[in-house]
Amino acid sequence: MNDTATYTTEQGDTWDAIAYKVYGDARHTGWLMQANLPLLDIFTFRAGTLLQTPPVPEEGNTAEAPIWREDA
Repeated sequence: MNDTATYTTEQGDTWDAIAYKVYGDARHTGWLMQANLPLLDIFTFRAGTLLQTPPVPEEGNTAEAPIWREDA
């Protein structure tokens, strides 16, 4: 069995919205993006793109919000 889960995008999904759907918190956006490096040039997804969604490590910097989501 594959240890890495996947998520199939819906039309209009964005990285932070997917992180929220998959991990329950948009702060894991960076972790999601790191797991899908070949797709980093996509900001808004079309329906049907398959993303890898590995479990978030318990500790580390992956829980920090992406720069565009941080409050000033």
